[in-house]
Amino acid sequence: MSAKPFAGRMQPACLLALTSLLPSLAHAQAASEPAHLSEILIVGQGDHPITVQPRGLSVSLGETEFQAINALNVEDLMKYAPNFFVRKRFAGDDNAVVALRGANTVQSARTLVLVDGFVVSNFLGNRYDYPPKWNLVGPAEVRQFDLVYGPYSARYGGNSMGGVISVTTRAPDRNEVYAQTQSMIMPFREYGIDEAFSGFSAEGGFSWRPNTSPFHMRAGFRHFENIGQPMTYTLLTPSSGGGTPVTGPFVDPRLATPVFGAASPVHVIQDQLRLRAGVDYASGWSVEAIGSIWMTDQDLTDTRTFMKDGSGTSIAQGKVSFGGKTWTAAGLNMSLTQRAEYLLGLKADGKMADWETRFNLSRYWIGRQDTRTSKDYLTGASNGVGLQTLGRQPGWWTSDLTLSREISRHDFALGLSANLYETDQDTYASANWKDGRTPIFSSASYGKTRLLGVFAEDRIDLGDGYSLTAGLRFEDWRAFDGGLAKPLSGRRLDAAYASRSQSSISPKFSLQGPLAEGWTAQLSLGLATRYPTVGELFQGRIDDVSQQIDPQSFDPNLRPEKSKDINLILRHDFGPIRSTGSFFFQDVEDSIFSFNGLNAYGNVVSSYKNVDLVRQFGMELILEARDLLMDGLDIDGNVSWMDAQTVKNTSAPAAEGVQFPRIPRWRSNGNLRYRLTDRMRASLGWRYATRPNSDLFGLSRGDAYGFQSEYFTVDGRITVKLSEQAELGVGVDNLFNDQAYVAHPLPQRSFIIDLKSRW
Repeated sequence: MSAKPFAGRMQPACLLALTSLLPSLAHAQAASEPAHLSEILIVGQGDHPITVQPRGLSVSLGETEFQAINALNVEDLMKYAPNFFVRKRFAGDDNAVVALRGANTVQSARTLVLVDGFVVSNFLGNRYDYPPKWNLVGPAEVRQFDLVYGPYSARYGGNSMGGVISVTTRAPDRNEVYAQTQSMIMPFREYGIDEAFSGFSAEGGFSWRPNTSPFHMRAGFRHFENIGQPMTYTLLTPSSGGGTPVTGPFVDPRLATPVFGAASPVHVIQDQLRLRAGVDYASGWSVEAIGSIWMTDQDLTDTRTFMKDGSGTSIAQGKVSFGGKTWTAAGLNMSLTQRAEYLLGLKADGKMADWETRFNLSRYWIGRQDTRTSKDYLTGASNGVGLQTLGRQPGWWTSDLTLSREISRHDFALGLSANLYETDQDTYASANWKDGRTPIFSSASYGKTRLLGVFAEDRIDLGDGYSLTAGLRFEDWRAFDGGLAKPLSGRRLDAAYASRSQSSISPKFSLQGPLAEGWTAQLSLGLATRYPTVGELFQGRIDDVSQQIDPQSFDPNLRPEKSKDINLILRHDFGPIRSTGSFFFQDVEDSIFSFNGLNAYGNVVSSYKNVDLVRQFGMELILEARDLLMDGLDIDGNVSWMDAQTVKNTSAPAAEGVQFPRIPRWRSNGNLRYRLTDRMRASLGWRYATRPNSDLFGLSRGDAYGFQSEYFTVDGRITVKLSEQAELGVGVDNLFNDQAYVAHPLPQRSFIIDLKSRW
C-alpha cells in the first residue's frame, strides 16, 4: 500500500523540524565552543582533503557517512547529499543519471564525474541513457566522494556547468585483504505484479605495499546479480471495430487508458575487475596505472500480459474488447543486452622546476555492445523477427596536465586538457531476434567531438583570512566525421554532417573571508560553455530523394549552452551545529533540450533544440551536528528551494514562464546516526522532493506511471561490529513503501543485509 497520505502529513513536519528545531537546540547549548572554521568552506569535511577545487558549494563524504547507508551500488553513497538526486530505478540500474540543483535527470552532460582523477562521464549523449560509468567501482572500494556544485573553477571544462563529482578509491597504502557480501529483496506490488524480486553481490580484493619496496598494488572484483521490477507498463490504445473480449486490464483513474501489461522484470548480471598499481621514486615522483573491466548482461525475456480471453488464454497483442470499448494492445516485446566496457589510465605527479606537476591519460571504450530486441511479444516468444544494435567500440580519450606553485601570497595553477569522444552504432533486422540470424543492415550513426582546453588560475591570500581566486579558461571544440547511413536500392547509403568548430573563454572568480564574528562567506561567479555531444548533433534522417541528411529532421545550427552562475555561501556555528546557507543563480542561454518545436525551417519537429533562456535561482540550508544533545548522536540534514523557469523559447513560446521539467521546487535529504554502543550503530535517512513538471510546457503532471512524481522515502540501518575485522549490517530502504515515479516506477520497500570484513 502506498504511504502517500502518511508522507503528505510528515513532509512539512520534517522540513519544519530541520529548519527550526535544530537552531533552537543549538541555542540551548550556547555554552559550547564553536567549531573551528576551516580555511575553505566544505560541508562534511572528513579526515582526507577534498580532491576537487572547492569554489561554490562543496561537499565531502567519507567513511562516517558511508557506514550509515545501505549501499547496493556506488552511487548510493551520495544519496543524502544536499540538493541532490540520482535517477536510480532499481539496484544495478546502469542508467543512473545525477541531478544536482537544476540540472535534471535527462541532462547527463552537465555533470563531470571522475574516478581517481579519470573521467567516467559519458559525454556521447545528453539523456537518461548516457549516465556516468559508476559501476566500474564497487561500494567497498570507495574512500571518499567529493561534490562541487556549479562551474566556479577554471580547472574544469564546460561540462561542469551542473557540478563536479570526484570518486576516490582506497589507495594501496598498506597490506590488506577485504571482502563484502550483500543480499537484497524487494516485495513489489502494482497492477498485475505481486512478487518479491531479489539479488546479491560479492566483492573482494587485496592491497599490497611492502615497507622496503617502492611498488604498490591494489586489485579487486565484484559480482552483482539482481532482478528489478518492470520498468514500463503498457496501456491500451482506443480503436474501432470488434476485438477479442478479455479480462485483466487495470483501470487506473490517474491514467488515460487501462494498463494491460508490463515489460519484463530486469534481470541484470554485472562483473567488475579492477587493478591499480604504481611506483614511488626517490625523486618524489610517483607513477600509477589503473585498469578496470565492467561486463553486463541484461535479460528482459519475462514480459507480462495481464489479459486473458474467455478460455483463460493469455492475450498480449491485437484488437481486444474491454469495458464496453474496443482497444488495440501493442508495445510489449523482449530484449537481451550484453556489454563489455574497459578503462585504462596512467597518471604521474611530482615536482618539475619547482612546479608541482600532475598528468593523466585515460582511454574508455565499450568493446562489446550488443542489444537484441524482438519486434513484439509474439515474435519474442517464438524467436521471430527483431532488431540487433551493435556498438562499434564507442568511447573516449581524455588527458590533462596541471602545473601549480606557491609564490609569496599567490597559489598559481596552469593547465592543459584534451578529450575525444567518438560513437559508431549499426542496426540490423534479423530473422531470429535472439540469435541475430540472417542480419540485414538497417541503419547506422556515427561521429566525433574533440575539445581542447587551457586554463590559468591564481588564488591570492589577501590576509586577515581573506582570499581571492581568479581564473580563466579557453576551450576549442570541434565536431567532425559525423554521419548517418541506411539501405537504399540494395546498397548502403552514407550521408555526412558538416564539420563544425567553435571556441569560448570562461572567466571565474571567488572571494572568501570572515564577516561578523563567527561568520564566514564565499562569493563565487563563473561562466561556462557546454558544447553539444555527438548524440545531440548527429541525429535526423536521410531523405530518399536528395540522398542527403534532411535538414528539417534536426537542428544543423545547434548552439552550445552558455551559463552565467553566482553562488553566495554563508557559514556560522551555533554551538555544536554548523550551518551553511547557500544562495545560487544561473542563467543558461541556448539550453539544449529535446522537445516538439519549430526548427530553422518553421516546421514542428521533435529533436534537440536550443531554448533561448532558462533561469534558475534558489537556496540551500545545510546543518551538521555531532554529539547533539547526547554523546553519539550525529545529524546531517539539508533542505533546498529552487525556481527554474523557461524565460524565453522562440521554438515553443508556450513553454515561457513554466517551471523547467524534472526540477522540483523543494528537496530535502538527510541522515541521523546514533552510536548505540561501541559495537553497534543505527541510522535513519530521508529523501524528499515535491512534484516537478514532466514536460516543458507544464501540461503533464501526475502521481502515477509515466509522470515525474513527488517522493518521500525513509531508510534505516543497523550495523554490529562482530570483531575487529568483521561487521554485519541490516537495513531497509523506503521503510514506508512510498510509491514514486521518474516516469518509470521507483523501488518499493527493500530489505538489505551485508557482511563486511577487512584484515
